[in-house]
Amino acid sequence: MIELRRTRGLRRWNFTELRRTRGPRRWNFTELRHMTNLWRRWDALKLHRLTHRWQRWDVTVRDLPFGLALAAASLLPALHGKGTQVGDLPVTPFDELAYVAIALQTLPLAVRRRWPAVSLALVSSGFLFDQLLVYHVLASNAMPLALISAGAHLRHHRRVAVVLLSAAYLALAIRLNLLGAPEQPEGYVVFYLALAAAWGVGVWLRSTRAAEAERRLRVAEATRAAERTRIARELHDVVTHHVTAMVVQAEAARYLTAAPDRLEETLTAVTDTGRRAIADLRHMLDLLKADHDGDARTPSAGDLHGLVEQTRRAGQPVELTEEDAPARPGSATYRSAEFVTYRVVQEALTNALKHAHGSPTAVRVRYGEKEITVEVGNDGSGSRAASPGGSGRGLAGLRERVDALGGEFSASTQAGGGFLVTARIPAGSPS
Repeated sequence: MIELRRTRGLRRWNFTELRRTRGPRRWNFTELRHMTNLWRRWDALKLHRLTHRWQRWDVTVRDLPFGLALAAASLLPALHGKGTQVGDLPVTPFDELAYVAIALQTLPLAVRRRWPAVSLALVSSGFLFDQLLVYHVLASNAMPLALISAGAHLRHHRRVAVVLLSAAYLALAIRLNLLGAPEQPEGYVVFYLALAAAWGVGVWLRSTRAAEAERRLRVAEATRAAERTRIARELHDVVTHHVTAMVVQAEAARYLTAAPDRLEETLTAVTDTGRRAIADLRHMLDLLKADHDGDARTPSAGDLHGLVEQTRRAGQPVELTEEDAPARPGSATYRSAEFVTYRVVQEALTNALKHAHGSPTAVRVRYGEKEITVEVGNDGSGSRAASPGGSGRGLAGLRERVDALGGEFSASTQAGGGFLVTARIPAGSPS
């Protein structure tokens, strides 16, 4: 048994014994493949943990190893004189001052992201020192890296930094020319353009990072706006329907004082509707919790019978007709279509209670292989309920729901004063 144990709260992996079967050279390749996969998963998890730990260190600590490695490489005798050369002067022997040039050009790289201006100033000073004393140590190659970091992370006085660096480079070129450097003017120009390109790379990185941050901000704002709209839509659908039913039932109770039995039934209906509203609101609040696991149940087309019965108890005669209802739970896409179907019927019945109380209302739902068709209508013969006027938000929310699934929605007034709500909701296959 080959066993690899990982402690400190991580999972414990037990590797199946690798067995030889049917001869000394025939292996059980299924077990070998299984063990290899487990090794890969363990290595990937270990690498992830190391990367996570490394990212938790301060940026200065993470940038320091590169500077130290460059300084150590610059001390190797085989790499003496292998650095950047401006002016093409003969390399001078390595002495004590060369250590100063190496330190100035490598150690400030540790703060190239935290304090880019300080890092650039020190590295530039070391670079000038190195070129004037003609050491050309390997550490002089840190100058382009310092320029890239400054262009990417320097927030203020970038133009001043460009002017000062250009002036320092011009002074360096003049001084090297006075020392007898054989470099032609075009050579100085080409090297200056190379340094400018390094600065431009840093500026490009900075602009790319800023654009990405702005894009993420826009996405976050759009996501928050969409979530607020969704919550407002859900609250409207839940609260409006239940409260409208309670208002209608309470209004009817005024005229039932002479009939205690019917009054008791109406008040019971009001109480039940209020409890159902509280339950739906609690369900919505559970969905908004950060630790919600997403398994809470949402209304579907299968709950239409309870919705219709609640509307009937509010005094609205409703006839429900369902065709080809699926016997088993559908796919995720089909369940989304059923949820929208429920909301369409709910809003239509709410409007019927508000604007045509007592009018016979017909609900027809047809479940197809690829879509669900909904029709809700009445003749408008009822009376307007004693409830606040609608804002039109409910129908607009339904249209948004249906459009999000690629369907069609319409709500129109009939010639006789009634209304008709129709929706075609794509659902895919219920299997």
